[in-house]
Amino acid sequence: MKKLIVIATLALAPVFSAQEMVTKPVQSYQTAQYQAKKKAFVDNLLSKMTLDEKIGQLNLPSSGDFTTGLAKSSDIGKKVEMGLVGGLFNIKGAEKIRAVQKVAVENSRLKIPLIFGMDVIHGYETTFPIPLGLAASWDMNLIQQSARVAAREASADGINWTFSPMVDISREPRWGRVSEGSGEDPYLGSEIAKNMVYGYQGKDLSIGNTILACVKHFALYGAGEAGRDYNTVDMSHVRMFNEYFPPYKAAVDAGVASVMASFNEVDGVPATGNKWLQTDVLRDQWKFKGFVVTDYTGINEMVDHGMGNLQQVSALALKAGVDMDMVGEGFLTTLKKSLSEGKVTQAEIDMAARRILEAKYDLGLFDDPYKYGSAKLAEKEVYNLENRNIARNTAAQSMVLMKNENQVLPLKKSGTVAVIGPLVNNSMNMAGTWSVATKHAISVNLMQGLQANYGKDVKFLSAKGANIDYDAKLEDIYAAHGKKTDRDSRSKEELLKEAVEVAKKSDVIVLAIGESAEMSGESSSRTEITIPQSQVDLLNELKKTGKPIALVLFTGRPLALTNVKDTPDAILNAWFPGSEAGNAIADVLFGKVNPSGKLPMTFPRSLGQVPIYYNAKNTGRPLDQTLVDKCEYQRFRSNYMDECNTPLYPFGYGLSYTKFNYSDMTVSNANPKGNQTIQASVTVTNSGNYDGAEVVQLYIRDMVGSITRPVKELKGFQKVMLKKGESKKVTFDISSENLKFYNGDLKYDWESGEFDIMIGTNSSDVKHSKINWTK
Repeated sequence: MKKLIVIATLALAPVFSAQEMVTKPVQSYQTAQYQAKKKAFVDNLLSKMTLDEKIGQLNLPSSGDFTTGLAKSSDIGKKVEMGLVGGLFNIKGAEKIRAVQKVAVENSRLKIPLIFGMDVIHGYETTFPIPLGLAASWDMNLIQQSARVAAREASADGINWTFSPMVDISREPRWGRVSEGSGEDPYLGSEIAKNMVYGYQGKDLSIGNTILACVKHFALYGAGEAGRDYNTVDMSHVRMFNEYFPPYKAAVDAGVASVMASFNEVDGVPATGNKWLQTDVLRDQWKFKGFVVTDYTGINEMVDHGMGNLQQVSALALKAGVDMDMVGEGFLTTLKKSLSEGKVTQAEIDMAARRILEAKYDLGLFDDPYKYGSAKLAEKEVYNLENRNIARNTAAQSMVLMKNENQVLPLKKSGTVAVIGPLVNNSMNMAGTWSVATKHAISVNLMQGLQANYGKDVKFLSAKGANIDYDAKLEDIYAAHGKKTDRDSRSKEELLKEAVEVAKKSDVIVLAIGESAEMSGESSSRTEITIPQSQVDLLNELKKTGKPIALVLFTGRPLALTNVKDTPDAILNAWFPGSEAGNAIADVLFGKVNPSGKLPMTFPRSLGQVPIYYNAKNTGRPLDQTLVDKCEYQRFRSNYMDECNTPLYPFGYGLSYTKFNYSDMTVSNANPKGNQTIQASVTVTNSGNYDGAEVVQLYIRDMVGSITRPVKELKGFQKVMLKKGESKKVTFDISSENLKFYNGDLKYDWESGEFDIMIGTNSSDVKHSKINWTK
């Protein structure tokens, strides 16, 4: 009872103050004077370092979560004392981190402090929706705020480096790590990338509650063949620069402090050893000034790629531009030999060490190596009520209403509600994947949230109804990282019977089904992206009761929902909402929050359509649009005999409890010239019965180009709040910058011609206006 009372006191989050928002690169505070002082300091330090100590700065082992007393006596502690470690990760807790830092700055010869990293992916102990869910909010203030809260909590607990944001573009829902990214679109992904960097790094990296961001995985990791993790990637440079590179570059332009290399190959060379990628593009073209770290054992894995032995691949990585070796210790154990054999140079080792030392300088660690974290500060900053309020509001804003027939939602605050499904009472799965620091056991599950917020007015009855999957062995695989699915030993018939009995006693059914937390994430590729049959059978059985069904979907990826979409009356995609999952879902189900999320990734009708994405290119034999709309087959055209070309739910799609009407579009100038800026406008009217927010989306198609161009590209969006009956004019400024792309020579420019300007509520439902723009 005490826990429920605490939950019930939570309110919606305060607005993110404008003073905290960052809108320009964080490195802007680094004046010429600051840079000169930093260079002099690092030059002096490097001059004192032995070769072993320089190579030691390039070594990033995983510490394991050892107790404070073992900080010095452990194997890692001895290496720290010898100056053979540049940083550590996977150690949690301010006092533990302080104990290891003490070894570095009091026992090592040069007293060089360590940096401490962790996978703070979508929050620290206060956990936000999975990144794909955050992207569905289309709210850059909320997204930046989520990273700011994560940085405050992590830094209070001693962490000063996060391996986030993950910005890999992916059109492949079989790949489990789509849950960790921002979806399929380079423009939306770029906006999110820079705002995550701003949130983590703030306005000044030295102030103590900001942390180093690390954009990953550079590059193209989301395009692995067959949706299988760590798999081969092969694509043209035109596609790289136009479709997959933009979010990485946006993070670099925002001042990201570090970049993580990806596991896959690029142009036949693994990214970890790819000089064109790490040096020619990242440093020479994009002017990246920070340091590059490998992914977990990324250097060692090049041996299996067929690039040589550990000494050879370590030299390859260093010469490519990698500065820090995560876990593998290839640098630590082979670079000295490679230097003596002339396979690497002293200058290359010095440059890598310099970049690590510069990051530590920017963090202010040479002035105060203990500035990050204290038990007292962590008690105040971590998982506090304000942060939980913010997480609750963010989760509610990320949810996507995909169906709502007969206005089943919002639910009435009276009567009896059956709450059924395998995750209804499961707190361990609410945060989703990559929730390393989450307090899973006390995350608010669905039943707790409903009872705490509406239990006085509504009678809630609960039943499990089904296990996640009929296959116990498969379900055991799903229950990774301690996120148990609480498999019920009763038979299928017993579970269904109990659920039906509960449903018959109720006025409406809330059915929570989908994936468990670790059915998506790293190493969680699936060949079928449907809801498991055990849960589909549960849905179909409940349908027979005749009671209205509101389906709450838990998922970390787009699912093929064709076999279930027609059965429930409403579908609310909750993703994995985080620490405050139950409260946030309750807020949306009962209308305290009107859902405004929009899909950041296309939902296919069937697996056979994959990859399917909105910004595709036409073929020379496109299907007639009237046939596309009717889902009819035409021979000798680009279509399927047994399936539509269209998705089940398009990119940018999302409903509301209210209704928004769009006027025809107006364009200020149909024949602009040169670098003029024009305005495209629509009037949006809330004609429904609820106040609500709408994400108005701008798309542009370049009708004729020197290379083929996509049928449409997102170029802007605005989230506008409209009261019931209110109208607002929404205007987009469009300049020639919005028309630029990388041509066949990889020159970034725009070309004269006809353009189709589109504004609408999603990528498929838009208003059109044609213009002619000449240079």
